Amino acid sequence: MNAPTPGTEVAYVDPQRRALVRQRARRNALVGMASLVGFVIVISVIVSRTPGWPIVQETFFNGEEFVKTFPGLLSAFMLNVRIFVIAEPLILILGLLVALARTLQSPIFLPVRVIATLYVDIFRGIPTILVIFLLGFGIPALRLTGFPNGAIFWGTAALVLSYGAYVAEVFRAGIGSVHPSQQMASRSLGLSSWQTNRYVVLPQAIRNVIPPLLNDFISLQKDTALVAVLGPIEVLRQAQIDTSSSFNYTPYVGAALIFIALTIPMTRFADWVQERSSRRRRAGGVA
Repeated sequence: MNAPTPGTEVAYVDPQRRALVRQRARRNALVGMASLVGFVIVISVIVSRTPGWPIVQETFFNGEEFVKTFPGLLSAFMLNVRIFVIAEPLILILGLLVALARTLQSPIFLPVRVIATLYVDIFRGIPTILVIFLLGFGIPALRLTGFPNGAIFWGTAALVLSYGAYVAEVFRAGIGSVHPSQQMASRSLGLSSWQTNRYVVLPQAIRNVIPPLLNDFISLQKDTALVAVLGPIEVLRQAQIDTSSSFNYTPYVGAALIFIALTIPMTRFADWVQERSSRRRRAGGVA
């Protein structure tokens, strides 16, 4: 048998201990699942015994209405997905540019910093639905030559402007989280200010803010439904149309289930990224 080379350590894990750990994990998982199932059963029994449950069941959980309207809701949801796919990269670009503008130190860039600060303050202070109203109805009313008048365009633009302000602050916090010694070391090596930001500061800042960015985009996916106030037939508007024709609110439940089916995987992915980032920090930066 070959002896271990000097300076190396042989990690030994007792197989019996490993089996006990696995057994305990399985037992805890079973106990947790049983507890969850029991809780759901108790809540279901309590709700089903309330006097108004038959009316609520018929109004909100009508199986026949759900089967009839769900395909239309799913088709309309594709518009929400398109808005999200277009808005997300634009928000990232806008947020990063505004964050960089707010970190410029030279006095000559004072107007740029003031404009970036005003943008963030204004659009973080106005509710997103008001931004959608103002842009979606206000800009087309001006009848500007060469400007589009489509509701989807201005609804998407409103989401980009509103969320861009929040994402800019996330990026700015990430840039501020990079220790100043990183910048000083980069400049001492002869890198310019632009090269320092490009190759040293921004990669670390973006890595640090990925979890909060994912949470912002989960919120963005839900807020695409706000574009319905301008008239496009996306999933919320389709649910309103179906409800008004049948006087049954089951389509709203169907729309909610569609959003849940998309946001829960995104939420779990964000949690996984957050936990991975925490483990990396606890390990001293080792991935």
